[in-house]
Amino acid sequence: MNDSRESYSGVIPTKQPNKSGRPLAEAVEERPMTKENVGQSNPNGTPSQRNGSSGLDRVREAAKKDGKLRFTALLHHVTIDLLRDSYHSLKKKAAPGVDGVTWEEYGSDLEESLNNLHGRIHRGAYRARPSRRAWIPKSDGRQRPLGIAALEDKIVQSAVGTVLNQIWEEDFLGFSYGFRPGRSQHDALDALYVGITRKKVDWVLDLDVRSFFDKVDHNWMIKFVEHRIGDKRMVRLIQKWLKAGVMEQDRWCETEEGTPQGSVISPILANLYLHYVLDLWVDQWRRKKATGDVIIVRYADDAVLGFQHRKEAERFLGELRERMGKFGLELHSEKTRLIEFGRYAAEHRTKRGQGRPETFNFLGFTHICGTSRKTGYYTVIRQTIGKRMAAELKQIQTQLRLRMHDSLAETAKWLQSVVRGYFCYHAVPGNEARLIAFRKEAMRRLLRQLRRRSQRSRWTWERFLANFGDLLPEITILHPYPNVRFDAKHPR
Repeated sequence: MNDSRESYSGVIPTKQPNKSGRPLAEAVEERPMTKENVGQSNPNGTPSQRNGSSGLDRVREAAKKDGKLRFTALLHHVTIDLLRDSYHSLKKKAAPGVDGVTWEEYGSDLEESLNNLHGRIHRGAYRARPSRRAWIPKSDGRQRPLGIAALEDKIVQSAVGTVLNQIWEEDFLGFSYGFRPGRSQHDALDALYVGITRKKVDWVLDLDVRSFFDKVDHNWMIKFVEHRIGDKRMVRLIQKWLKAGVMEQDRWCETEEGTPQGSVISPILANLYLHYVLDLWVDQWRRKKATGDVIIVRYADDAVLGFQHRKEAERFLGELRERMGKFGLELHSEKTRLIEFGRYAAEHRTKRGQGRPETFNFLGFTHICGTSRKTGYYTVIRQTIGKRMAAELKQIQTQLRLRMHDSLAETAKWLQSVVRGYFCYHAVPGNEARLIAFRKEAMRRLLRQLRRRSQRSRWTWERFLANFGDLLPEITILHPYPNVRFDAKHPR
């Protein structure tokens, strides 16, 4: 290993040391980790990773001890065992890439295939295949491009990501939550709720980076990678994936910028890119320039910031636009909004005759200024985004049409799983009304399908409820109050 470190224009080398092996929560919450949090292992790891990862543990320990260390020998950690674990971590039913190989087909002779792949990686003979372009609909009616990697590329990307994360997880800051081990969307939602309700937040900046995954600058990305990674073979693997291109309608298209959204390595690289472009800069800005409270919660390329003073929020936004431009990124002019939101927003807007405070969306929920029914104190109410709920119900209706001739038992079992999965994410305190509406509309769509099975249907709403009223899961709040869960995970 080489302890020299290169510095790059526009990159802030300062970092918050993470002595516990786990990132601290949002810094403005001022909650140091306790002994119980020290040395937690990655709960997402497979048994073989947890039991036989002494080499990776040493990498993480070295990264923890020296934040300026560059690692020059990493590829040997990509072992056959790690490749096997990576293969088993992939989704079994995922769509194949340009090679057409499915998870089951590759596993028919797994050991020989992995031995062959391992040899090619270490000889330098491994070649990345282009991603297969696919399009999925967005809630606003547009389509989002996805890049589906070949199966071997997924395996190698997962293995390399496991190695690199031992280093980068020691660097990433506490307010970054997207696609990180042991962190979820609800952890980010909890941190945002706690930040807004416990800090002096009167203005909220809802950030939207325009086409982030398509605009990532490859040169800057490699510079950020080399900030800690000195193993040229690992760097070349990342370059191969960035330059592999995409296949669409049997045509290969070169990718001069961006990273395919949907590939295994993309979320890891996206976090690294925004760590240097946004996170470190924001952390320094609020320490050196802000006079009032500033909070930030980021999940991948979605970020929400809270400010005590409007003028500081406006100054920050202007400087952020300039900084983003230096790295090939741009804030969406229409979707990036600065709104009055916080403890006194309703009172101030009422005095000015401006009506209720505006709302903002984050990770599937609309955030609303409100008061607690029990205490009467200020709180943040979170409700499922209306458009998201409508899109999910539309998808249910489409699937019910396709299942028109399936048995009622099969259709009911499928609908139960869909509604149960929906509740697992959206059943948060304060969202009961939306959950009730979703369940009722799902039932109505099932009734409509039953009526269409016969021209002389006798299904009335009353008869339907008598027979299938308890078919779908009952409304149950599955998540604790955000401050309760946050305090349990980050005790003072």
